[in-house]
Amino acid sequence: MTNNLGTLYLIPCTLGDTPAEQVLPQHVINIARSLQHYVVEQAKTARQFLSALKHEHPIQSLHFATLNEHTAAAELPALLAPLLAGHDVGIISEAGCPGIADPGAALVNLAHKSGIRVIPLVGPSSILLALMASGMNGQCFAFHGYLPIAESDRNKMITTLESESASRRQTQMFIETPYRNDKLFNALLAQCRPQTLLCVATDISLPSEQIQTRTVVQWKSKPAPQLNKRPSLFLLLANR
Repeated sequence: MTNNLGTLYLIPCTLGDTPAEQVLPQHVINIARSLQHYVVEQAKTARQFLSALKHEHPIQSLHFATLNEHTAAAELPALLAPLLAGHDVGIISEAGCPGIADPGAALVNLAHKSGIRVIPLVGPSSILLALMASGMNGQCFAFHGYLPIAESDRNKMITTLESESASRRQTQMFIETPYRNDKLFNALLAQCRPQTLLCVATDISLPSEQIQTRTVVQWKSKPAPQLNKRPSLFLLLANR
């Protein structure tokens, strides 16, 4: 690796309005507020995050490039330009850890191909925090992102994931757009076996955090959780 290349830092951020010092080590905060070049999902929220960290430089003097789900593959090489010119760059996601269920992974892949050093920094991942708190199998698990929106396709996917979980003792993890959480929760109760474990992890790391694991039949006997417009993860583990 040549010495004139910059370093790509993967900078975790908060999952909501939680103060950064509650979820980020001071070392990470120091690096995040010292850089001058960033690749971000949204410049507005990245500026707010860096302002809250009390950045060492005026926010208006920082350089922001956008990488989100709409960024074309042909646009990625240009995002490496500061690194190739010797500047350190930080990737900031909208929430959590860059590269985990996040478009930043594409730039990280390209950085490796270009011989650029990549350093992941410690911070909150809702996926890992939910798995830790679920009591489910942390040795074998899979994150599937969003399930299909169409009801028939979604139900088929739930059945498939439950069967795979039973055969492999694998924890299945997925998310939904917050305003559709209730529909997904109800679909899980309707499609899954009574003794399948279901964990619902909501508002992770926030004061309103709720994480509960119950069997499907137990969930049916309780009042439904309040999930509408609240970021949530769903995990299931089925018995053979």
